[in-house]
Amino acid sequence: MQAFWVCFVPLFVAVDAFGILPLFITLTEGNDAVARRRIIIQSVLTATLVTLIFVLAGSVFLRLLGITVADFMVAGGVLLFTLSLTELIAPHRTTHVAGDGPGAVPLGVPLLAGPAVLTTSMLLGEQYGRTITSGAVIANMFLAGAVLWFAGVIYRVLGETGTRVLQRVTLLLLAAIAVMTVRKGLESFLR
Repeated sequence: MQAFWVCFVPLFVAVDAFGILPLFITLTEGNDAVARRRIIIQSVLTATLVTLIFVLAGSVFLRLLGITVADFMVAGGVLLFTLSLTELIAPHRTTHVAGDGPGAVPLGVPLLAGPAVLTTSMLLGEQYGRTITSGAVIANMFLAGAVLWFAGVIYRVLGETGTRVLQRVTLLLLAAIAVMTVRKGLESFLR
C-alpha cells in the first residue's frame, strides 16, 4: 500500500488538475453541461490510455527509437517549462482549439497527460512495478475528472481571483517540476 502512495503523490503533482481548472473553464466556455461532460470524459479517457501505454511500453518504445529515459526527461522538462512559462507570461494564448473540441487535445494530451506525467509514470513503473503505477495513474485521472466535473462549483468557491492565483502557483510548481526533470535527466547523462 505504501508503494501505491509513493506512486500516487508525484503523479498527483504532475497531473495538476487544479492547475488546469482555469484553462478548462476557458476552453469550455459557451458549452452546455452535456458538452462539458463529454469533453471531461474524452479528456480523462485519452489521458488515462496514453499514460497507461507509457507505463506499460514507454521504455521499450523509447529504446526502439534509440531514446534514453534521460533524453526523454530533458525533452519533456523543456517542453513542460515552455508550456508553463508561456501560460505564465501570456495566459490563454494557447487556448485556440481546432477540430471537434478540446477533449482529447489539448485537455487530455498534453494538459492532463503531459511530459511530466508521462515521464513520471514511466519511471515509477520501472521502479515500483507497472501494476501499482497503473493503479496510481487510474486513481489520479479519476480524481482529475472529478475536479473538472465540479469545475463550476470549485470556481464559484474560489472566485475568479482565487482560481487565477491557484493557477499561477501551480504553473510555478510545474515550471519547478520541469527544471527538476531536466536536472535529473542531465544527472543521468553525467553518470
